[in-house]
Amino acid sequence: RVQLAESGGGSVQGGGSLTLSCRYSGITHDGYTMGWFRQGPGKERLGVAAITSGGFTAYTDSVKGRFTISQDNAKNTLYLQMNNLKPDDTDMYYCAYRLGTLLILVPAGYNDWGPGTQVTVSS
Repeated sequence: RVQLAESGGGSVQGGGSLTLSCRYSGITHDGYTMGWFRQGPGKERLGVAAITSGGFTAYTDSVKGRFTISQDNAKNTLYLQMNNLKPDDTDMYYCAYRLGTLLILVPAGYNDWGPGTQVTVSS
């Protein structure tokens, strides 16, 4: 089982930036995908961005051009650089891991999850 722990959330004004980090451990396979997801109270969990172990990335339309997903294997850390934040970006953000390199943004396809970090954007 892969362990994940997010950090870097907080409160920011609209137009500001945040960088989320996700420390992970326990990955034993070469081919995998990691993703960032968001979820509000009483709402379904939605995909934000994903990256394969080979470096291929995917983004949901609402964050393209504003968010960047990246990974530092030496530090066992996944990142989500969030620029030009909007109040609609407010949510709990989760990182997740799945075995295999199918680049998907569907939560059901991921096996292991972190506890989440809150992002709040004020207008």
